[in-house]
Amino acid sequence: MNDARTDRPGVAAAALLLILVITVAWWMLALWPTGSATPEWLARTRAACFGSTGSGLPDTSGWILLIGEPIGMLAALALIWGKALRRDLRRIRESPTWRRVAVVVAVALLVGVTAAARRVAHATGITAPEMPVPRGVAAPVTLEAGAITLVDQHGRREAITGPALLTFAFGHCGAICPTLVHQVRAARAEARREDIPLLILTLDPWRDTPTRLATLARQWELGAHDRVLSGTIDEVNTALDHLRVSRQRDRSTGDIDHVAVVMVLDAGGTVVHRLEGGWGGVAELLDHVPDSLHQQVP
Repeated sequence: MNDARTDRPGVAAAALLLILVITVAWWMLALWPTGSATPEWLARTRAACFGSTGSGLPDTSGWILLIGEPIGMLAALALIWGKALRRDLRRIRESPTWRRVAVVVAVALLVGVTAAARRVAHATGITAPEMPVPRGVAAPVTLEAGAITLVDQHGRREAITGPALLTFAFGHCGAICPTLVHQVRAARAEARREDIPLLILTLDPWRDTPTRLATLARQWELGAHDRVLSGTIDEVNTALDHLRVSRQRDRSTGDIDHVAVVMVLDAGGTVVHRLEGGWGGVAELLDHVPDSLHQQVP
């Protein structure tokens, strides 16, 4: 299958080098550690190209792309230019210059793989499991949230503190989220506890950006003391992981698969009760409001 151009010395080796460079660049784009300051453009690019899980790592299709694409390209190269590639590799072994190039490429691959492994290990370590609480029952827990700061619909960056109820939703949700918000508001009104602020932390920072929060507050008919919270993709996902909120993002639609969760925050920003599943349990959750919540919001 070789023609005069593909049979030229070095062409197959150059193709192999190009595949390796593309692979390193692709993996660095997807997995290079950025700490807590991941630029917004990078987070959105990663979500679009590789999907996203709660930890910020690629989803299943993203891993297939990262692993399968290089394997497929190498297989095609071996099939089409196998003879020329073997010949070029022999020349590389015999040439000091090409050996130096090969060493540089190998070091770059090693650095990329090491950085990727560090990010995978870090993300796996900080991704929190679901809280072991009964479904549909208001259960006592202790989980600090006061160190989390996000932006509300008024453009204010503040800590997640109480006294308040805290729940989780996203603007493009067609059924579960509006129903959950309605149930919480209705239970609060029926209990005559509208002095308790409702905080709603978005599950979809990709679309529920801070500039859209005022629209969501109107859409959900929130009161003057209620707040919708968002931030950068990393900030929101870190907050959700810390609060043990299980969810899965559908890469094709952007929608979030999640369980309805409502929490009670005390004045210090500690989660003291948690309700997971079972909207009828919201009234029971209000019965477990700590004494610190029994005060009028100014």
